[in-house]
Amino acid sequence: MDNKLEKKYGLFMAICMVVGIVIGSGVFFKGQDILIDTGGNIWFGILAWLIGGIVMIVCALTFANFASKYEKVNGIVDYAEAVVGPKYGYLVGWFTSIIYFPAMTAVLAWVSARYTLVLFGSNDITGGLCMTLAAVYLIASYALNLLSPKLSGKFHISATITKLIPLIIMVIVGSIVGLVNGNFTETFVQSSSSLANADSIFSGIVAAAFAYEGWIIATSINAELKDAKKNLPRALIIGSLIIMAIYITYFVSITGGADVATLMAKGSNQAFINLFGNIGGTILNAFIVISCLGTLNGLMLATTRGLYSLAIRNRGPKPEVLSQVDKTTNMPNNSGVIAVLICAIWLFHFYGANLVENPIFGFFNFDSSELPIITTYAVYLPIFIMFIIKEGKKDKLKNIVLPVFGCICCVFMIFAAFYAHGIIPFLNGLQEGKFVFPILSYLILFFILMTIGALLDIKKREK
Repeated sequence: MDNKLEKKYGLFMAICMVVGIVIGSGVFFKGQDILIDTGGNIWFGILAWLIGGIVMIVCALTFANFASKYEKVNGIVDYAEAVVGPKYGYLVGWFTSIIYFPAMTAVLAWVSARYTLVLFGSNDITGGLCMTLAAVYLIASYALNLLSPKLSGKFHISATITKLIPLIIMVIVGSIVGLVNGNFTETFVQSSSSLANADSIFSGIVAAAFAYEGWIIATSINAELKDAKKNLPRALIIGSLIIMAIYITYFVSITGGADVATLMAKGSNQAFINLFGNIGGTILNAFIVISCLGTLNGLMLATTRGLYSLAIRNRGPKPEVLSQVDKTTNMPNNSGVIAVLICAIWLFHFYGANLVENPIFGFFNFDSSELPIITTYAVYLPIFIMFIIKEGKKDKLKNIVLPVFGCICCVFMIFAAFYAHGIIPFLNGLQEGKFVFPILSYLILFFILMTIGALLDIKKREK
């Protein structure tokens, strides 16, 4: 059996992977969170989006340089293996396959279900109906990717185009209305007279990180991308610039349709309702559902290939099974089956730790929508540092300056996460006489899972 994946995607699909995976639910519900975190200060909200975007672009530029040099099966794993070594490449692949990809996919399944129910007038976004629908979306996305990869690709492209429509309309109409009715002036003047503290700024940046995350997932299809060494770098750069421009202009434009207090209470949907009426709000929700499902599809596409990217290297558990590619669909079905099961486990954790009134995981209650993302920045650091050491003499701008800025961005994001998910909840917990340290509980689980992965690989190599 031929276990190689075919070259079936072009540059446009790669750009749609970057834009389509990143632009999903985050621009809608994390925009509201950022306003809440910054106390409604639009200037600090823009700063959070700007910093998050700069971090994404710097890291994307660095990985674009990697993509022009290395190509094998799965971008981030390939780069880690080529620059740091096979053992680190395996651990990176294990992390993305067991934690990062499935945790993000699970959250997007819930978000897709949440906005679907809102579309049909239901406020039950944490109950049994919502979680059942989330599970259905997980299975449906898995089936689409594994049974019909070409249809999955077409759906992802169409969903990417569709999701941009309401955002662009709001940027144009909201900006015009905001300038005419004076909302822009009032919002920015009020924000100029108020201050945000470090707590709110760092929390806003971490929230923005969720909305910006996903671009690295596009590298997971490099083995299936035509002329990957040219098209993948182009996709990373073009896609990142499109995303940052849309996010910041959209965030500002919604203040043309509603005041900041309303946006903090009801979200950006209210701006659409004010500008386009209830029908406009309903149409927006329909677009949001399509947007979320498109993002879910892209995440599932990457998730199903995770364990396959390790098995094809003869690493990890059961490589002879997980490396198999279906002769009819040219998809790694065995890897996909395990992937969707892991997604289901993360969905259960997200529900039990974040959605129920009384969280059920005790010390291990943490936000799996943000913390795995920040871990990726820690994962990037050894790759950037070793690349500087190995390739620095060849091209100082690409091989030294860019990775150094990438390291600075990674360290900053790690500190922001530690502050937002460690220091702030810890201090708040002390006031209530509780020990609350979400980032510590996440790191303990992270090290347990990574240790299991390392032991499985050692056992495999000892045979």
